Amino acid sequence: MSTPFASAAPYYARYRPPYPGEFHTLLADRFALDGSQTVLDLGAGPGTLGLPLARLADHVYAVDPEPAMLAEGARLAEERGITNISWLRGDDARVTRLCLPRIDLCVIGRAFRRMDRGRVLTDLDEVLAPRGGVAVVESLYRPGDPRPGWLAVVEEVRERFLGPGQSGRTDRDDWDDLVDRLAKSPLSRVETHQWDQPVRHTADEVIGLQLSFASSGPDRLGDRMAAFETELRRALLDHDPSGTYARTLRVGAAVAARPRR
Repeated sequence: MSTPFASAAPYYARYRPPYPGEFHTLLADRFALDGSQTVLDLGAGPGTLGLPLARLADHVYAVDPEPAMLAEGARLAEERGITNISWLRGDDARVTRLCLPRIDLCVIGRAFRRMDRGRVLTDLDEVLAPRGGVAVVESLYRPGDPRPGWLAVVEEVRERFLGPGQSGRTDRDDWDDLVDRLAKSPLSRVETHQWDQPVRHTADEVIGLQLSFASSGPDRLGDRMAAFETELRRALLDHDPSGTYARTLRVGAAVAARPRR
């Protein structure tokens, strides 16, 4: 069965900003990635996390329930000459049934918010190597953080077409719950990191980013999609005719492993 992520997949692959280089440096140092490790990208989408890690690993298993996302990832891998990724259809309910080899590192992005966190962490404990671990990474939103005015313009147009409560942000309470779940899991040795990541978008990139979300993707907008694009472009250019829209993303990473013995 197709999901809202199917039609959003091409936009996800093209318009989602990459995670900061500091995150990949952290993983390389923390897990001594030297090209011999096996990595699981769970809830992989089009490989936003897995593709950059492929150069640091022996093999990456990218797992996602949406075939369209896997197809986009496979296309990007071929385009970049990356051959050490397997694209597998599956979800967090089937981690122990995927017949994977021992995993040295599991990475999870935004998809973790849609998973049964307690169960998936228990399942990962079964498939991780003795010194393996999991890294969860998210863009964070904190009430009171300064926000550029153009984001309010985007939210106004989204709400006009889709209704209220469609910002798609991760707040601090959700992040704290995520870290608490990790600390109470078998992977209870947790460290957290945050970075500020400056990002600049064109108007087309802002629009493409909105279409990458299931909550505002082509399936959700339906025959209103063209009107949404037109209205959002007009509103953005009315707000700032320069056509460049900057912001700073706060990115949080939680890295968890078994307690030392």
